[in-house]
Amino acid sequence: MIGILLVSHEPLGTALLNCTRHIFGRLPVQLAALDVIPDEDPAGALEAARNLLARINDGSGAIVLTDVFGATPSRIAIQLADPNRVYVVAGVNLPLLIKALSNRRGPVDELVSTLVQAGQGAIRLVSGEDVSGDQGVHHAAR
Repeated sequence: MIGILLVSHEPLGTALLNCTRHIFGRLPVQLAALDVIPDEDPAGALEAARNLLARINDGSGAIVLTDVFGATPSRIAIQLADPNRVYVVAGVNLPLLIKALSNRRGPVDELVSTLVQAGQGAIRLVSGEDVSGDQGVHHAAR
């Protein structure tokens, strides 16, 4: 099963882990988080991330989800990338994490494509006038 590692600004990764526990009723297996604290030594954080990644990757591959592209957590995450084995996706949020956890039995490259596509279409402006269906829902890309 594909492992999922969250590398993000403190406390986002841990908060997302707690949300998955709430949604699934337990902490999903092969899921871990590294919260990068302010002024943390990037080399130490990278070593911690490598250890977590080794723990959750059973050989099926892994996806590292990070929050803000270009920030310290994403620079740490990028160093974990390994072609065709470990992919890094920036822009993590709860819907993206749930999608990843619900679809991680296939090839890792296919899951990455699914996540990028889903993430690009997931941001929406929702009108308070409509509580059901697609009426009042406007895609941000419009």
